[in-house]
Amino acid sequence: MTQKTLITRRNAIKLGAGAVAGTLAMPSILRAAPREMVVGCAGGHVGWMEKAVLPLFEAKYDCKIILEGTKSSVNLEKMRSNKDKPYLSVVMMDDPVLILAVEENLIEKLEPGKIANMSAIKGGAVHMDGMWANYQQPWCGIAFNTGAASDVPSWEALWDPAYKGKVIIPSLQNTEGLWTLFFAAHLATGKPLEEAQYDIDAAFGKLAELKDNLLTIYTKMPPSFNLLEQGEASLLAGSFSSIAIPRKLEGAPVDLAAPKEGIGAMPSGIARVLGGPEEELAAAFINEMLGPDLQAAMIKETFALPTNTSVVAGEGVPTDVKAFSPDWAAVSKNRREWIERFDREIAA
Repeated sequence: MTQKTLITRRNAIKLGAGAVAGTLAMPSILRAAPREMVVGCAGGHVGWMEKAVLPLFEAKYDCKIILEGTKSSVNLEKMRSNKDKPYLSVVMMDDPVLILAVEENLIEKLEPGKIANMSAIKGGAVHMDGMWANYQQPWCGIAFNTGAASDVPSWEALWDPAYKGKVIIPSLQNTEGLWTLFFAAHLATGKPLEEAQYDIDAAFGKLAELKDNLLTIYTKMPPSFNLLEQGEASLLAGSFSSIAIPRKLEGAPVDLAAPKEGIGAMPSGIARVLGGPEEELAAAFINEMLGPDLQAAMIKETFALPTNTSVVAGEGVPTDVKAFSPDWAAVSKNRREWIERFDREIAA
């Protein structure tokens, strides 16, 4: 970035005073502006990133991080359209979208020599031979209005006739929408989730039985979560820990259940944009996001599962149920077809 010397009003006064006094004193050298780097992330992450993460990183590295918060698919399109001259340095995206970024040669392999904290990341959280890594795993369960239920012990509750017209699920356009699909497959087949996730016909058959209970299907979460808080909805499937638990602590009449069949471990990945600016600062940012200090700070805000093995899971993270992570490569391969089928058979 080209730095320009600026004469401020205060410096001008000093210069003027020096001239009157007949001195030859030079003005103080202005401190260079800090380096800036643009990071693409999820829109819902901007709040806790600016509160808990960026102050620590910016102070340590004397820099300014600019966040562009939006859907992973939108950040992917930004990388595509600016491939010849990228302006994003780092992206924080869902694993299925990062698979596409690898296939399109939009991100570059993380170098352990520059990102030492990769060695401390738990198994299964570094992907495709180091193309990206998970910095946390927010968990997803079923959010519920505490005036309508005291708990939600099973995903089967979504189909309970008592909740007719009171259930909200995400679209499959949203990554969190996949949890309803996979748990529907599990309930329909009785197979373990690791097997049931591939039985998509059974999943759609089970989802079709849910239609009478649906209040709405969302692509934008905040308005639907408002319906839950207001009591218009009783259950909201696939809700993030980073959304539901903070709202509960703020006094909203909501809670987040971890049903007995399991919870979804959301993939929060971080990657270096191929050819993006500020290479050294980008490597430092990724390294710190995988390190113990920033992970300990962020999980206090997101109530997520840490991926650094030295960080202990905090309050609000269930320890007595399975955290399921699906075959994201299969998701990436089939998702477009699943979305079209969902829009045709369930959302229509």
